[in-house]
Amino acid sequence: MFESSVRERRRHMKKASTSKADQEIPELKREQLRVGVRGKYFKHFTQGSNVVVLEPEIQKAFPTSEVVNKALANMLAFAQETQGLTGRSKRTSCKRAAV
Repeated sequence: MFESSVRERRRHMKKASTSKADQEIPELKREQLRVGVRGKYFKHFTQGSNVVVLEPEIQKAFPTSEVVNKALANMLAFAQETQGLTGRSKRTSCKRAAV
């Protein structure tokens, strides 16, 4: 008798289910939906969302993202051109590995 009353209480204490299957959600028909726009967010997606915070004096020298990108591209090209001029020889690194 005691065991059955405990089961009865547990059955009434269960929380209501919140899954989609248990909710009353009306099914929409295709005519009720709007027509999608292909590529609506493509431009925004390709631009990315990298945000860089510049210090005020740097911001004065490089006011737009185009100017920043051009300066960085030039610096990268310069670094790649001069890399062979200032790089260490492979022989030095081989000596260290042998020791």
